[in-house]
Amino acid sequence: MTTPALQMAKICKSFPGVKALDQVHIEVGKGEILALLGENGAGKSTLMKVLAGVHQPDSGDIFIGGNKVVIDGPRSSQALGISIIYQEFNLIPYLTVAENIFLGREPRKMKGIIDWKRLHQQAREVLNRVGLTHLSSRKLVSGLSIAEQQLVEIAKALSYASQVIIMDEPTAVLNGEDTDQLLGIMQELKQQGMSIIFITHRLEEVEKVADRISVLRDGKYVGSAQVADVTRDDMVRMMVGRDITDLYPERNKHLGKPVLTVENLSLPGELHDISLTVRAGEILGIGGLMGSGSTTLSKALFGLYPHIKGKISVDGNGQITTPRSAIDAGIALVTDDRKHEGLVLIMSVFENLLLPSYRRVSAMGTLMGKTKQNDIVSKWVSHLKIKVHNPAVEVGTLSGGNQQKVVLGKWLQMKPKVLILNEPTRGIDVGAKAEIYQLMKTLTEEGIAIIMISSEMPELLGMSHRIIVMHEGRITGEMPVEEASQEKIFIYATGGERT
Repeated sequence: MTTPALQMAKICKSFPGVKALDQVHIEVGKGEILALLGENGAGKSTLMKVLAGVHQPDSGDIFIGGNKVVIDGPRSSQALGISIIYQEFNLIPYLTVAENIFLGREPRKMKGIIDWKRLHQQAREVLNRVGLTHLSSRKLVSGLSIAEQQLVEIAKALSYASQVIIMDEPTAVLNGEDTDQLLGIMQELKQQGMSIIFITHRLEEVEKVADRISVLRDGKYVGSAQVADVTRDDMVRMMVGRDITDLYPERNKHLGKPVLTVENLSLPGELHDISLTVRAGEILGIGGLMGSGSTTLSKALFGLYPHIKGKISVDGNGQITTPRSAIDAGIALVTDDRKHEGLVLIMSVFENLLLPSYRRVSAMGTLMGKTKQNDIVSKWVSHLKIKVHNPAVEVGTLSGGNQQKVVLGKWLQMKPKVLILNEPTRGIDVGAKAEIYQLMKTLTEEGIAIIMISSEMPELLGMSHRIIVMHEGRITGEMPVEEASQEKIFIYATGGERT
């Protein structure tokens, strides 16, 4: 056998109250794409942070090209030819593409003056390698699309002469076309001899580009296999330790009267004459490509735009004009950006769960008692199966799936009539997805109306009662799920037909 490009053996890492990694082993060969799989909280990110020098292992060994190495910090990792690309981009918006790629490593002339000509030449070389032949290295990062920013991050990794690149959920925020482009770039880098560790929850992407999988569960190594030798069900079974036979539960059959009514909603330049209704116990799916206006619509329904025209009402009462009026009417919004809009990451799970409830659960102007606070937090940690050893820990330390459950918990305790879910399962594993889907069914059986915005067509088709499709701020199609298909949704999403 050839010597692996990278090997991690018997890696252990503990944090206060939890053993994050327990005797974990992975390896990746030269010119190989290894998909690192596991549920949220399985230890994938912790293992990669050990490799990137962010965390120091308690025990275990790391080998590069068969030679044992010590990684005592991020610079040490980079010097060994290892680069990591995190989900949250590490780019400075108001610097140029070239300045971001070589930040702190700019080529210099005599007397330390930056050699701008050489800087842009070198940037051009790595940009060409990731397919950004059209992009000027002098363009500000703030003017780039999400997909372009992702490729600039890869170009930056290549500029370090990296031989091992770790990609943590690189397609989580990309649409289908941009995802295909990125997967193609990964295959090209593989052909150039790069070793890639690919962390993703999208198993269809694993089947497209990965050569081999390694699976972690509860901080332990489960096993590895060639992608050609396993089915998608096999991968799920390795990740969750059980079969998930019905990812999408049976839909609630008992729909009530309309709860949310939207009439002729418009926002200059963003939304155009939107009208819709959602019934009690119904899941209304909203689909569309990036920039369709669905996210803007979700925020408009929550009263976040003061200059909106049209009418939003719940149970035929009042008019939603502010977030406070939306909350008082019974509307809850779970945004697609849980880290920046859904949670306060430096606050605890306990504090985040209670954030929206103080005004409603406080009685007679007095503060909510500690016992009541503890009861509320305990109820939702247990009910939503939030994996946290102590609710006092910062919510930013939790896995993506558990963070999403905290966001859901903080709104569900408000007993909403309408729950808006924007990308409810983005960046979470298949086990957590199944739990959230089952929770959504339970909520509809309790009479809650759900609006689910999703870029995943199987999710729209598997969970919705009705589907609305948007394009450039307009509704271009509406259909019961029985009449929907991926092809029909795509036609409407590209503006091909109108209702």
